Amino acid sequence: MDAHLKWAGRPDDEQRAALEAIVRGHAVLMEVLEGLRAMELPDHLVGSGAIYNAVWSHLTGKPLLTGTKDIDVIYFDDSDLSYEAEDAVIRSVVSRFAHLPVPVEVRNQARVHLWFPERFGFAVPPLERTKDALLRYASKTHAVAIRLEADGALTIEAPFGLDDMFAFRITPNRSLDNKYTHHEKGARAKAIWPEIEVVPW
Repeated sequence: MDAHLKWAGRPDDEQRAALEAIVRGHAVLMEVLEGLRAMELPDHLVGSGAIYNAVWSHLTGKPLLTGTKDIDVIYFDDSDLSYEAEDAVIRSVVSRFAHLPVPVEVRNQARVHLWFPERFGFAVPPLERTKDALLRYASKTHAVAIRLEADGALTIEAPFGLDDMFAFRITPNRSLDNKYTHHEKGARAKAIWPEIEVVPW
């Protein structure tokens, strides 16, 4: 088996341990996770490319920030659904992590249903918690996110499991009409990691 696939097909607990080891060895990710914990951002998660890019880079011997345009943070706060409240959080997070080599972008998942129709052309129901947003990602592979808990434990949210990520396989999630996004992100990833397989929509 190719070295980069050493965790593919392994039991979920072994894959979770491997992911945790990669994240804990990633200085930038850990700084963000520790900073968000200190900020007590409600129900927050760090996910998307910051996670799967780090895994693919680690397993192929590339720098851990390879392919990472930004670090995506999602949180859930339905106590104030105004843009102004979210913008205040965005400004605070951007300021805290301005020194990092990539920007940190944050979005309140309680507000997604308010702007989604204008941006994507169709409505979605309100989310009830942050991790439910992962169920809407265009590719199951990308639906992995992490939070550093108060006791130092890492919570890993992966509703579709971790095997696609460790198998370098980008698998579509057809829960929404995200065909374009699935193939666009797949093509971008494959240009960086030729080992990747993009499963057609």
